[in-house]
Amino acid sequence: MILNDKTLKDLIKEKELIIEPLDNIQIQASSVDLRLGNEFLVYKGNIGIIDVRSINLNNMIEKKKVDDFFVINPKEFVLATTLEYVKLPDDITAFVEGRSSLGRLGLFIENAGWVDAGFEGNITLEFFNANHVPIKIYPGMRICQLVFAKMVQKAQNPYRGKYFGQRGTTMSKIYMDKY
Repeated sequence: MILNDKTLKDLIKEKELIIEPLDNIQIQASSVDLRLGNEFLVYKGNIGIIDVRSINLNNMIEKKKVDDFFVINPKEFVLATTLEYVKLPDDITAFVEGRSSLGRLGLFIENAGWVDAGFEGNITLEFFNANHVPIKIYPGMRICQLVFAKMVQKAQNPYRGKYFGQRGTTMSKIYMDKY
């Protein structure tokens, strides 16, 4: 069941669902708009091969903090973060959706699309500029939306994985996977 605005407001008021900071205007009929933070991770050019089992990806990424704007170049892949810190209860999951208005400009916004029940942290977003011109974005702008779904019962194993409690833009931790 997708949660509506009244249910979302009730859960937030009761502190069962935490989204901070939050302005009431961000709550839509069936979603909550999240805003763009000011921290970005960009893969450096000519880095060679990305080895998914390598712990040391730091030398492949450049961290950028901005106050005014950030430009995503054509065909560029960038990691970003939400301004909001989200804490889901163990019986609610969420879908991350890019805003249609930005998609119509060629900006694809993802986070692998899914936030597990029990997740807590800033949400790292993956951007790809599919356009042939640069796109300028601004910290604080509405960048994506979360659509919440109530599960039949609490998760037996709520999310406590490698991204639990993340703050800011977080690069891949795939090297921590068990093979």
